[in-house]
Amino acid sequence: MSTKHTTYSRRTFSKLSALGLVGLPLLSFQDALDPIEYSAPESLQVHLFSKHLQFLDYNAMAAATVAMGFDGVDLTVRPKGHVLPERVTIDLPKAVKAMTKHGLSPQLMSTNVWDITDPIQHTVLKTASQLGFTHYRTAWLKYPEDRSITESQVLYAQQAKALERVNSELGLVGGYQNNSGMNVGAPVWDLIPILEATKGEYLGSQYDIRHAVIEGGESWELGLRRIQPYINSIVLKDVKWGIKDGKWQPINVPLGEGMVDFKRYFSLLKSYKINVPVSLHVEYDLGGAEHGATEISIPKSEVFARIKKDLDFIRATWKSV
Repeated sequence: MSTKHTTYSRRTFSKLSALGLVGLPLLSFQDALDPIEYSAPESLQVHLFSKHLQFLDYNAMAAATVAMGFDGVDLTVRPKGHVLPERVTIDLPKAVKAMTKHGLSPQLMSTNVWDITDPIQHTVLKTASQLGFTHYRTAWLKYPEDRSITESQVLYAQQAKALERVNSELGLVGGYQNNSGMNVGAPVWDLIPILEATKGEYLGSQYDIRHAVIEGGESWELGLRRIQPYINSIVLKDVKWGIKDGKWQPINVPLGEGMVDFKRYFSLLKSYKINVPVSLHVEYDLGGAEHGATEISIPKSEVFARIKKDLDFIRATWKSV
């Protein structure tokens, strides 16, 4: 089970050691006996999913992210992303250079990494670690028809354990996103047998409340309660059911206009003492930017305005609970 809120990562420990800060008697004996009171942060550290700015180059992407008021970028390092995996050693440094130029530190990225025996996937993680990234989203998994779900979970648990070992060596934290539909982890509960094979520190859950509500209905709180020890990053977006093309289906909407009870959700995050990187996904109409288009059909200013409205909602709602 994760101890991410109370232990140092390998990278953090090394940095503290270099500064001579590890092991110093910072607390008195009585202080050490007294429990440390947790205080929820005044605001969340929100990163913008760069999928929605793939019509911009790295410099313009970073500049727009800062102008909208975000704390960072959740950079797409995957097929059809801002950085293609096969070009990661060339293009990821360029993206990071543009980010740091505008005051953004590399922290969060979204990848297609899961099979650590794949040399390209390993190179993605190694390069990201060298450039200062700390968290990433893994690839999604499917349940094959020719193998039982239980057998698949055993196999995926073994792969998760192997991936966590590499993450530990590189000082990275991987998160598997629960994604609604016929995907591994869609019900949240089926991730537990997979994640239990790990130590929950270098590989865990990137919790997506939108998908959790779609799959969990009124029981999403139970899923959150069960998965919360493994959560190391979260995704924010909203959704409602509606009829489109003659059938009922999930429809993405701006934050606060759908089924997600953000006040209740944020109160639970505070209660569980979850303070992890946040990625904002904006998947309603952005003139194509919601799908990662490289050319959009509405003005850039309108895209930015809609995204910023969601960010403002997050800030205000977090502060209100």
